Amino acid sequence: MRLRDFSVVICVHTEERLEDIREAVASVRAQTLPAEEILLVVDHNPALLRHLSEEYTDRPGVRVLANAGPRGLSAGRNTGIAAARGAIVAFLDDDAVAEPDWLRHFDENYADPAVMAVGGRTRPSWASGRRPVWFPEEFDWVVGCTYRGLPPGRVRVRNVLGGNASFRRTAFEAAGGFATGIGRGGGRRPLGGEETELCIRLSRALPHAVLLIDDRAVIHHKVPEARERFGYFRTRTYAEGLSKALVTRSVGAAKGLESERRYTTRVLPAGVLRGVRDFLLGRPGGAGRAGAVVTGVLAAAAGYAVGSVRVRRGGASFAVPARGPAPGARAEEAR
Repeated sequence: MRLRDFSVVICVHTEERLEDIREAVASVRAQTLPAEEILLVVDHNPALLRHLSEEYTDRPGVRVLANAGPRGLSAGRNTGIAAARGAIVAFLDDDAVAEPDWLRHFDENYADPAVMAVGGRTRPSWASGRRPVWFPEEFDWVVGCTYRGLPPGRVRVRNVLGGNASFRRTAFEAAGGFATGIGRGGGRRPLGGEETELCIRLSRALPHAVLLIDDRAVIHHKVPEARERFGYFRTRTYAEGLSKALVTRSVGAAKGLESERRYTTRVLPAGVLRGVRDFLLGRPGGAGRAGAVVTGVLAAAAGYAVGSVRVRRGGASFAVPARGPAPGARAEEAR
């Protein structure tokens, strides 16, 4: 039985992903639990805004909006939140495809009124057809996917991952929206961490809130060949360190690095040992995976150190939106 209405927000920014955007929208329209609406939020790209508004003008349940805030993913999501009509706001990456029961599995968890956010499992869809042999599963977050080390099944977590997530709209009324200045902002550096900061802030605003990951809510995230390269891996892990420095400035190191401590002291050492074992057994890529884990740790640590210095010197900043973005608040909608 249907329990709640879903608004699905897909933030988009480039014509290069036009076919990906179509596939993402089609996967939401094919859900076994239909969404009340799909909101395509275009990030400061007038040509793409015009194109999508024309393409979807006669498609019921699809609205095309312009990002009403500064350039970047966080402001785009906030625009979607403000315009959403559903009781639950779900987020899907513009280069991902949701399995048919994605929303249904989210919905089942919201039968518990304490549940404020539910995320799912994100699987990589490699452009080359297979995982690079050197790429460790412990670092699948580099390409926006669920990584080895996250507990399986249906479990409580500190934070959900933003490209495959849902929140009660009341969660934003209690904690505010995504912080701008953290995460993807249209620049070259692939930052992240905005969903972590929001989820920690939400748990502080609502101490009894439950945040879950349900492995059954699956999406497939496309990984272009450029992100299969070691150079991107190194850049992304360094950028994550920079992002974590901003997050800890907002929420403190105790919460901001709570999950990361277990990850770096248990999950990653096991990954190195696994890679060394595979190398000794003559399995392809074992040495590369072990080396990539070490490189990823060092790059993230360097990024965190640099980011912490910038924060102390006042060279890095972000803004947290006020609580309670009004349901149905006005955003520029293409006609």
